[in-house]
Amino acid sequence: MSAVPKPPSSYEDPIVAPHSLSGRRILVVGGSSGFGRQVAVDASLAGADVIVVGLDPAKSHATAQECGALGRGKASALAFDVTTDSGRERLVEAAGRVDHVVSTLGGRLGDHVREDDDEAIRDVARRKVQDNRDLVDALADSVLDGGSFVLTAGTTRRPGEHDGVEAVMGNEEIVELVREKALALAPRLRVNAVAPTWTQTPLWRHHSDERIVEMRHEMERRIPLGRTADIREVARAYLFLMTSSFVTGQTVAVDGGYSLT
Repeated sequence: MSAVPKPPSSYEDPIVAPHSLSGRRILVVGGSSGFGRQVAVDASLAGADVIVVGLDPAKSHATAQECGALGRGKASALAFDVTTDSGRERLVEAAGRVDHVVSTLGGRLGDHVREDDDEAIRDVARRKVQDNRDLVDALADSVLDGGSFVLTAGTTRRPGEHDGVEAVMGNEEIVELVREKALALAPRLRVNAVAPTWTQTPLWRHHSDERIVEMRHEMERRIPLGRTADIREVARAYLFLMTSSFVTGQTVAVDGGYSLT
């Protein structure tokens, strides 16, 4: 049996041409941790000026400092709750004009909620779709012509033993939102999404280390490629969609074939 190839890692791993985002201003909502943080760092390495938006001022500032130290462009941080009307209004005013908006809003259950609580999962899915819809509507006029939105969906299998119908429906609604907004905002702007499956990020910090290892091993058994993703492999897809000017209305699965099973 052939060995499973190891995923790439480290800042030396090239993702896109070094100057592919030079001079571009990128707003990363949810950029203080997880996928958003990695997108912010990698966009900085590709030459972008990055605005990191998160709820925690300290985390947002730390990510912006990292981007500034590693990247070629400028980096700044904002701390707003963009799931509220007032937070979105403040974001529009503070961010100014940008070339691309990345959103990793939604998808996490509260620490006190069980993963088999269907109603809680249904509520998370509803809020994720609405929050992203509201964000696109609020920021559309702030994005420069030729720019884009890249949202975050998720890949699961069809409803069955391991994936509840509520989670699947929530992801499908993000896919439909992307299609709707891509048509509504064309030809001026593009709208796409990235759909990762389970990846070890701070999203799972409310679980014990032992439980995270169990989840990772379980997903490794289910994913056709035999492993979970390195976070930079997922971040690459966001940069691809920002820099691919003839792609719109698409949701790119970064799941090792999991959605095929």
